[in-house]
Amino acid sequence: MTDPATSLPVGLTQAEAKARLAAEGPNELPKARRRSPLRIILDVLREPMLALLLAGGVVYLLLGNREEALILLAFAGLSVGITVVQEARTERVLEALRDLTSPRALVIRDGQRQRIAGRDVARGDVIVLAEGDRVPADAALMTAADLSADESLLTGEAVPVRKVAGAETEAGPGGEDQPMVYSGSLIVRGTGMACVTATGTASEIGRIGTSLGQLETETPHLQRQMRKLVIVFAAVGAAVSAAVVVLYGLLRGGWLEGVLAGIAVGMSMLPEEFPMVLAVFMAMGAWRISKVRVLTRRASAIETLGAASVLCTDKTGTLTENRMTIAELRLPDGTAAKTGEALPEAFRELAAAGVMASAPEPFDPMEKAFHVLSKADLRSGETLPGEGRKLVRSYPLSSALLAMSQAWEAGKGWQIAAKGAPEAVAVLCRLDQATRATLTAQVDQMAGAGLRVLGVAEASQQGSLPEDPRVFRFQFLGLVGLADPLRASVPDAVAQCRSAGIRVIMITGDYPATAQAIAGEAGLQGDRVITGPDLASLSDAELATAVKDVTIFARIMPEQKLRIVSALKAAGAVVAMTGDGVNDAPSLKAAHIGIAMGGRGTDVAREAASIVLLDDDFGSIVTTVRLGRRIYDNLRKAMSFILAVHVPIAGLALMPLLFGMPILFGPMHIAFLEMVIDPVCSLVFEAETEEDDVMTRKPRPPTEPLFSGPTIVWSLVQGALVLGVTATIFTLAPGYGLTTDQVRGMTFAALVFAIVALILVDRSRSSSILTAITRPNRALAVVLPIVGALLAVTLFWQPARDLFGFAALDPVHLAVAPLAGLTVLVVLEVIKPIWRWSVQGTKAAMASTSGKRAVH
Repeated sequence: MTDPATSLPVGLTQAEAKARLAAEGPNELPKARRRSPLRIILDVLREPMLALLLAGGVVYLLLGNREEALILLAFAGLSVGITVVQEARTERVLEALRDLTSPRALVIRDGQRQRIAGRDVARGDVIVLAEGDRVPADAALMTAADLSADESLLTGEAVPVRKVAGAETEAGPGGEDQPMVYSGSLIVRGTGMACVTATGTASEIGRIGTSLGQLETETPHLQRQMRKLVIVFAAVGAAVSAAVVVLYGLLRGGWLEGVLAGIAVGMSMLPEEFPMVLAVFMAMGAWRISKVRVLTRRASAIETLGAASVLCTDKTGTLTENRMTIAELRLPDGTAAKTGEALPEAFRELAAAGVMASAPEPFDPMEKAFHVLSKADLRSGETLPGEGRKLVRSYPLSSALLAMSQAWEAGKGWQIAAKGAPEAVAVLCRLDQATRATLTAQVDQMAGAGLRVLGVAEASQQGSLPEDPRVFRFQFLGLVGLADPLRASVPDAVAQCRSAGIRVIMITGDYPATAQAIAGEAGLQGDRVITGPDLASLSDAELATAVKDVTIFARIMPEQKLRIVSALKAAGAVVAMTGDGVNDAPSLKAAHIGIAMGGRGTDVAREAASIVLLDDDFGSIVTTVRLGRRIYDNLRKAMSFILAVHVPIAGLALMPLLFGMPILFGPMHIAFLEMVIDPVCSLVFEAETEEDDVMTRKPRPPTEPLFSGPTIVWSLVQGALVLGVTATIFTLAPGYGLTTDQVRGMTFAALVFAIVALILVDRSRSSSILTAITRPNRALAVVLPIVGALLAVTLFWQPARDLFGFAALDPVHLAVAPLAGLTVLVVLEVIKPIWRWSVQGTKAAMASTSGKRAVH
């Protein structure tokens, strides 16, 4: 609506805006639904280990043993607390989109300009745009004066898009050939007014938010394995526990005691430490990786990145620095000069004219590049071109002439500088056909090197300034090639990815020639390029075949990025995806590991990703891969250790029932061992340094089980040895005059020393105990005194002895426990080289007979 008297838009009335907001909703995305703390606690209560702890506590209360009951309930509370803290980290993607799409907006309502919250912008509102504004909603341009918008959040393009009202412009994010500005984009130059056509979920950024809400984040492979493993152990443990209760009740007549014995056996066979240790490893890994300026939003993604076989990366802002720099200057005769050193005298006029054709205080990245080049080339006593002179008039870009000119005072006349599309500058300079053909060949050559090319010209004028810049008699000064430079760390990072067996694929919205040039600089292998239109014509099966050998995808739309990631996943690859814009968010979330650039990256990209590189350094990805592989290796050591420990615990819990001996361990002893000693000991493995081959071996297959056959065998061998040693002590000790309580205490101490021996043996699978002991590990220096203190409290402090059913031991008997641990250590160190040799032989045999693995 326009006021005839003023020719200015009146906009909506307050009543109309209020009605539309009520009917269509505010200009924001709906908040993501969150689980309440009560819901999280209810989900935690379903855990079988917690049920066993609670059941044991109830039985102890029925038997009148309040101290034992309180201890088990305390362990249960600890388990709930840890799990709730982990589960409380929920997704905030839609909230980030709400923040991004709700800037302050200047609108015209009732014929008056007024500032309102972005969420209050309604369809039909007239919004006023100026340099530096964030567009609050999708809108059709009504007027525009030299207007350019940075739409890289949506399109991935580093170069601002020129906006001309009432004329066709470049296709926008949705593919429309109409003068539009889009929600979330940034006005980098000029002014304008626009009428809002879509708000909230109906906008381009809103559609991305809707697609994000429909995507489910995949449960990490390791976490799925862990759940299956715990379920299997729980099923076996439940069956054995039920049998123990029935046999105990029938043979010994004490049904409540039988329930306690059954609970003890169930706890000994249920590896509840697995989820706890996994959480500890992931949390510690997130802390460790944060020291190299990498933020882990979902810690489980760290170990998944260690298995990544494909890394899909955007070009703009990821491989490149997302800043325009002048890479080449070329004179009309074809003479070229690269930047980086002092400019030859012949090229200084060309560079100066480019500065004078730019804004004195530039906001546009290309104009900033001209200023940076000239400042770097200033000589003693010189000032920046145009400094101290008056800019009297600007001739902006138009649909009829894709070049801008600026007139400056020059004595009694005017000096005019122009820059723009080479063909437009050729028109201004009235070049003949032969010269234009030569110019076109030079432009094509520079564009083939990945440069964005501008023409530069200058003119002088006496008298008044004309309305049309084509009246000036311009002289062509030359061409300027601008580039978005490659990050310095990228080539080395790509080389290391290749060494680690990780394919790097570039997916960009840029032109094929530019993409190929950047790919060549980065060291990406492969000459074939698939463009967006090419990809659209491919079937899913054809795309699945193409992704096996194509490393460059150019002119790709956001939804096509998602399709590429899906094709790679369907082919069996573990996909990591990097990006920084809103357009990257769906593919970041759909990939196994989403990696966002944190410096320039949008909130949406950061919230959709699993990992955020705070310094935007592509090389940090290599560090993250290294840490991910180290974490997985160490996690495997810890899990193998825990499995080995469960063998003697379960064996010592079952022995008395099978052979009619006094009950050795109750639920409290086993809870103490499993919920205190095991997790604490597992911290030692988390702190272990990486193995020597961590970045030279291929990624592990995505379906590789955490517990391979050789790992299980090695764990069982260790556990069987510890069981044999401790069972021997338990069996023979009564013959030396020890009471039942003394035997229980000595066996318990021997088991603890044997656990320490397993820690030392399992610290490294590629070196001996001597090397492992000399290898620094601060956690080990902390853990061993803690374990010793806990054991000393249970053996020497009378209240603790009474609670655990131990009795005082003579010094001779106390020496049995460390001797047992030493025996375990020596025997396993003798066996370890044999086991390592057999595992290597097995892997070699499997490698020679297996076919090609899934895409990497």
